[in-house]
Amino acid sequence: LTQATVLLTALAIVKEKERGTLEQLIVTPIKTWQIIIGKLAPFTIIGIIDIALALAGVTLVLGIPVHGSIVLLVVLSLLFICTTLGLGLFVSTISGTQQQAMMTTVFFVVLPMNFLSGFIFPIENMPKIIQGISYVLPLRYFFEIVRGIFLRGAGLAELWPQVLALFIFGAGVLTLSSLRFRKKLA
Repeated sequence: LTQATVLLTALAIVKEKERGTLEQLIVTPIKTWQIIIGKLAPFTIIGIIDIALALAGVTLVLGIPVHGSIVLLVVLSLLFICTTLGLGLFVSTISGTQQQAMMTTVFFVVLPMNFLSGFIFPIENMPKIIQGISYVLPLRYFFEIVRGIFLRGAGLAELWPQVLALFIFGAGVLTLSSLRFRKKLA
């Protein structure tokens, strides 16, 4: 989910810059926020499909039940998708070429999130400084949410600190990315 939304968003927008089609959009009467929504909408749909496939695979193929609310899991997954789309948009604003966008995404977003979020290695086994760094990774909070809903049947009352952190990070990165995108267009 992370790789698809961050990487595809960054690459698609940078590709538009390279081809010059983004400049063609600038001269149209379309507002900046409409361009951003238009660029992010397809990757939101891809993220939703990823969520559906993952849920179907885990429950139907592997036979692992979801102990919590599937609706809450999907809604909070959409919050995570907004965060990763914002990261992809941010990468596109600082990258000049598709290769640069790919390398930036892989080395500064995907790899740190995979290694430091608790996905591969338990956070409590990491050195204290790395544990501190993990607090700025949205994937850390998303994993805590998924584990809570999936394994323990946790609800919003138990997960509100993770949801709040993910919301703040998502709102912040989307706002920063949109402002940088707007400045790039002007």
